[in-house]
Amino acid sequence: MQPTIRQTHLEWPFFEAPHRKLAHELAAWAAHHLSTHDGPHAEVPLQNGANCVQAVDATCRKLVRALGEAGWTRYAVGGRAYGGLYETIDTRAVCLIRETLAYHQGLADFAFAMQGLGSGAITLHGTPEQKARYLSQVAQGRLIAAFALSEPEAGSDVGAMSTEARVDGDAYVLNGQKTWISNGGIADFYVVFARAPGSQGSRGISAFVVEADTPGLKIAQRLEVIAPHPLATLRFEDCRISKNQLLGEEGQGFKIAMQTLDIFRTSVAAAALGFARRALDEALHRATQRRMFGQALSDFQLTQARLADMAVKIDAAALLTYRAAWLRDQGRQVTQEAAMAKLSATEYAQQVIDGAVQLWGGLGVTRGQVVESLYREIRALRIYEGASEVQQLIIARELLRNLKEPQRVKGGTEDGV
Repeated sequence: MQPTIRQTHLEWPFFEAPHRKLAHELAAWAAHHLSTHDGPHAEVPLQNGANCVQAVDATCRKLVRALGEAGWTRYAVGGRAYGGLYETIDTRAVCLIRETLAYHQGLADFAFAMQGLGSGAITLHGTPEQKARYLSQVAQGRLIAAFALSEPEAGSDVGAMSTEARVDGDAYVLNGQKTWISNGGIADFYVVFARAPGSQGSRGISAFVVEADTPGLKIAQRLEVIAPHPLATLRFEDCRISKNQLLGEEGQGFKIAMQTLDIFRTSVAAAALGFARRALDEALHRATQRRMFGQALSDFQLTQARLADMAVKIDAAALLTYRAAWLRDQGRQVTQEAAMAKLSATEYAQQVIDGAVQLWGGLGVTRGQVVESLYREIRALRIYEGASEVQQLIIARELLRNLKEPQRVKGGTEDGV
């Protein structure tokens, strides 16, 4: 089938004319440049090993360049003077882009998202010199960005990180390890979070821009996961960087990380929506074309019930996702709303895709089928940028805090999980 994303939700009042124009133009571009009859991962080899890693790396670089040349990555950067389309990042636009790209090709969504997440801290807290050096190149797809926060013993618990940054004259010296770093191995620079020696918890963490060719920064291991994309473990061994590479102020790193994640966490929900919408369309196609016991699969009431359930979950998640995006674009802090969006969209998308696989039967678990690749794509979204269980904790914490402080501005936090 020739995939075409349904865009009836653009009629909702969350969107303005530029958003609708963006969605229509991107859908046409993606249909032409990304979709093939072989599905979302047609260009990415499915075998394991070094050859697969190299092929995925090459494909991701190609996608970043294509997205940059077409102007889509300008939406991932804030500041017109530095290549961004707007002065501040438009969350609804980012969400629409991720939803559309995910519908067509998972790796294209990844390539776009990491340009935003990897450079988001620079957009928020970079000096004019840092912004000029990095953002315009990211917006054009000429530099690849990465966000290095997680560690082997510090994933959801950011305060447990052990990577250190000690002051040595006019420089910082970094030692430690980061893992599960998206774009690891192909990034031109990394936004790295490290703590002052002797500090504990969220205090004492600072953020730095570390260029990939800096002596002392090594790619310790390339990681392979079920939905192929560039991923690595980084090791810092007396990695010396200028004090000019500090982002914001010393000790602000935890706040910078949380603010960056607050921008892009809602967009994870949007990517899940894109996967779910594609799964529903694939399920509809299969149900109306497949004949069983003398009638179409879609004629069975059990099939109709499953399709209805899938549609309801998609719309419910979409409403929560674009509510959070709209609120953030109005200047509101949306910790609770973003957590609700990510939790609902990723969990519902997993269920929708599982339902699509079931309707496809044996073909649904066959390599090369769209629903099979979607099944692999969705799983990681329930983990990264805050696992589903972490989102539940955030939502509950905000509910309890609102109960104690009813006049508090909703969603604000500086001690996020």
